[in-house]
Amino acid sequence: MRQVSRKTLFALCVENKDCDDLEKGKVYQVLPDDTAAQEGYLRVVDESREDYLYPEWYFVLVELPQKARAALSKQG
Repeated sequence: MRQVSRKTLFALCVENKDCDDLEKGKVYQVLPDDTAAQEGYLRVVDESREDYLYPEWYFVLVELPQKARAALSKQG
């Protein structure tokens, strides 16, 4: 059985149409949500510091160094 990695993911916002709680050019934490992903959405912790679903095409997943991941994960 294949084991799925649950490493913390981050994404760069490249679109924020009609979304006051997203800033273009900012990196956001992405929470795992397989159901949302199947529908073309990402669960993102936005500027409200809550997690919401946004179209996946609003973002580009990015690989960050461990120190940057730790710093972004502790925001709040």
